[in-house]
Amino acid sequence: MPAPKKPFDSDFIRELALLIAETDLSEIEVAQGDLRIRVARNVQVMAPVTIAAPQAIAAAPVAVAPPVPAEGDWSAHPGLVKSPMVGTAYRSPSPGSATFVEIGDKVREGQTLLIIEAMKTMNQIPAPSSGVVVAILFDDASPVEYDEPLVVIA
Repeated sequence: MPAPKKPFDSDFIRELALLIAETDLSEIEVAQGDLRIRVARNVQVMAPVTIAAPQAIAAAPVAVAPPVPAEGDWSAHPGLVKSPMVGTAYRSPSPGSATFVEIGDKVREGQTLLIIEAMKTMNQIPAPSSGVVVAILFDDASPVEYDEPLVVIA
């Protein structure tokens, strides 16, 4: 009895994986007839952190402006807004539109800070409390992970 035919060539998949590594691509997909092969790798994007100027914080009517943490570690800040899902984060409702918020802006509880596109659905991310935006921790149109820090409100 003949051995069953392999549904795909594992050497070819290894070549695709090497191609991804060499070219710094995040994924590659090939199709031949009914056979589709997609090889992807996890990519962690390190977004620059934008921090409000001290005068913008001082000018806001807030009782006490929190200190800016050393090394940009906002993880313990009480006003940290984290991503509730995996998706793509956008700072404005559409390309070319004004951003929802900028550093130094006063926001009220429930106001939209950004949107995250997940599975073709635009999800508005609201401010959990009123305050002043002191940091925006993601780039526009960038991928975000669940629980990733996005915005800091003081």
